Amino acid sequence: MPESSPRTVAVTGSSGLSGQPLVARLRTAGYQVIRVVRSSPDPGDITWDPMAGTIDGAALDGVDAVVHLAGEGIGERRWTPAQKTRIRDSRTRGTELLASTLASLERPPAVLLSGSAIGYYGETGDRFVTENDPPGQGFLAEMAADWEAATAPATEAGIRTTLLRTGIILSPLGGALQRQLLPFRLGLGGRAGSGQQWQSWISIDDMVGAIAFLLDRDIPGPVNLTSPNPVTQADFARTLGGVLGRPTLLPTPVFAVKLALGAELVDNLLLGSQRVIPRALDEAGFRWVHPDLTTCLERLLKGGEES
Repeated sequence: MPESSPRTVAVTGSSGLSGQPLVARLRTAGYQVIRVVRSSPDPGDITWDPMAGTIDGAALDGVDAVVHLAGEGIGERRWTPAQKTRIRDSRTRGTELLASTLASLERPPAVLLSGSAIGYYGETGDRFVTENDPPGQGFLAEMAADWEAATAPATEAGIRTTLLRTGIILSPLGGALQRQLLPFRLGLGGRAGSGQQWQSWISIDDMVGAIAFLLDRDIPGPVNLTSPNPVTQADFARTLGGVLGRPTLLPTPVFAVKLALGAELVDNLLLGSQRVIPRALDEAGFRWVHPDLTTCLERLLKGGEES
């Protein structure tokens, strides 16, 4: 850990798909990690309740950095009006509470890394997208824009605020990849829709590595957390089938998935196209562990435990 790196880092969402390996990575690197949790705190944890608007702000005074990853899962349930409200509120209200609290501290952190998503860009088709592109339209784009805007109190207080616009996180322990493993292992996996839609992904190892990297880099504003090599959905299906040694001849039954999860969710998360490039990370000199999909999947599915 460089001497200029933050030494005490508070992490929200520490029990999530990215939060758990991030906490482990930071502790191994010598950071003191303080988890910000909603229930069942361990000694040294900080408690908060984003929906109730409560947080133990005094316990955050003097921490060097905060990584904010908390939020309701986007792809787990049908997007009913109530679920969309939960998704939005869990991000905007929690972020506003955290940012306002940090801004009010006598000794605020120097750094806030706050979660966001590439859904900010909306549907982009075949066009390459970087951090300079404007927001798109639709639920995900509007939600992401509001999510990012909620960090304003921290930015206005002089806290260097980096927005983590994250793509599809690949991990066998959860998320999109875990949900696909069973049908693909049974030889029932394949492209969804035309298969020509672009998927912007990042391995869990690079996701965690990029966050650790950004703690010590003065890069305010948005940063795309995606591999430099997005793939089409058809290429993703072929690659996953190849790594598992299974055929991918049968297309995903999109109609059945829409019956289960709703057309709006499927159209956005499965059939939408985003070709996002991590320009900020590349220009800052970040070293990718898994820049290409084949080595990523081989590592995650055949290489043992994640780091």
